[in-house]
Order: sequence, then structure tokens, then C-alpha cells
Amino acid sequence: MAIKSYKPTTPSRRSMTVTDYSELSKVAPERSLLESKNKHSGRNSYGRITVRHRGGGNRKKYRIIDFKRNKLDMNATVLTLEYDPNRSAHIALLQYEDGEKRYIIAPNGLKVGDNVSAGTEADIKPGNALPMSAIPVGTVIHNVELYPGKGAQLVRSAGNMAQLMAKEGAYALVRLPSGELRKVPVNCMATIGQVGNIDHENVSIGKAGRKRHMGWRPSVRGSVMNPCDHPHGGGEGKAPIGRPGPVTPWGKPTLGYKTRKKHHRSDKFIVKRRNAK
Repeated sequence: MAIKSYKPTTPSRRSMTVTDYSELSKVAPERSLLESKNKHSGRNSYGRITVRHRGGGNRKKYRIIDFKRNKLDMNATVLTLEYDPNRSAHIALLQYEDGEKRYIIAPNGLKVGDNVSAGTEADIKPGNALPMSAIPVGTVIHNVELYPGKGAQLVRSAGNMAQLMAKEGAYALVRLPSGELRKVPVNCMATIGQVGNIDHENVSIGKAGRKRHMGWRPSVRGSVMNPCDHPHGGGEGKAPIGRPGPVTPWGKPTLGYKTRKKHHRSDKFIVKRRNAK
């Protein structure tokens, strides 16, 4: 999808851009696939803030997405392409031959009226879901499962794609968008193609108010706080950090400090790290 800009009628309009939604269907979402979504504003069950800078934002309902694609060997027709406020990708409403409707993440190139299906006999075309044992090596995929039947967990955001690099025994080798090479069981499902809304990363927010609509409140640098509020705070004039490296407000190392477990249970499935030279 293209990027749409505006005439600079105000200073914020000058740099603001939005996704061009002209390709989407101008219809209300399918009511049977909607769920209410409560706001928590970064608070936990005790009412304490556990995630800072959250609050406000527009109301939105959750669209139930079919990440499992477990309706096998049955054709479905794409009824609409829709906006989803809960994710960067757009979604497509499918209607199966038996009348059931489901939402899926819309891959790049999918159009209203196209037919898609899932199963080992499905064609290799965008929107079709197959187990990786039935996908040719070198194919671009998304919505990748990690555990058979659990539903897609990897490669779901706008413009993302993975590539099936090899198949050996019970595992397939997948190159993820981060550059990581990872083993995934060959009986896990994946969807053919690249996730749509490719230009999402090029959108310029343009103004602070638009970020507030998304539910984000302002954040402030630690170096401009007082010493009682942040370890970087205080000092006369613009002061340096005053310690070996940057830290969080609670004194933990940050900005480059690796927090992943040293002995993670999935380490054995990673063939090449995303940051390996």
C-alpha cells in the first residue's frame, strides 16, 4: 500500500503521513468475530504501574484472528480486506464453503474475491497455509508456528517475511526477519507469502497527539530528571551519566545490555544468532 501525505496546513501536517487505505473495504468489522478489549493503562491486578507511559487512547475491539488455520482442504473466498487497530498488518475476512467466517492476516497481493485454502494439497500461492513438510525450499513464508497446532507465533507484523532454507529429518530450517536461523518442526504450519501493508514502517507519526490516540503518554529522558527520580538525574547544567554505563530508573543496565537467559530452553533450535557476524 502507498503512503499518503497532506498539504502543510499546520506545522504537524507538514511531516505527517498515513497509510493509503483506499484498497481496504469500507465496511464494518464482522460482529461475530469481535471481542471487547479493556484498558489497563500499564497497571497490574494490584493497580500498580508496571509499564510506564501508557494510558488514554481510542477505544478498540479485538478481532479474533485464525492463527491455527486448522480448517483443512476447504476453499475460502476473501470477502473483505480490513484495518485492524490491534496490529500493524491488515486483515482479510474469509468465508468458507460451509458458510463459516474467519479473519486471517492479509498477505501482500491478496485481493477481494481470491480463493485461499489450508492443507498439504494447497497451492503455493499467497494466503494458503501448509505444513512446512509440503512447502518447497526457498519459499517466502509468514505466520510460522513454533509448536504444531498451537497457532502462528512468528513473522506476523506488517511487511515481514521468513524464508524456508532447508528440511532435514523432523526439522525445517527457517531464516527469520531478524537474520536468525532457527529449526522448526516440519509439521508446523506456515502461510505462503509476505505480510501485507509493507509501507507501514515508512509512516511518519507527525504530531504528539497522534501518539496519544494510540495509548502512549509522554516519556522524559532520565538526564533531565532529579536525582531522586532517576540515576542519571541531577548535576549543574547538562551533566554526564556519572557511572560506567546507562541504567534504568531502578539501576539495572540498559541500552545494549542483554537480558536473554544464558541457558534458554530453545537455544538448541537456534542454528545462527540474529547478531552473529
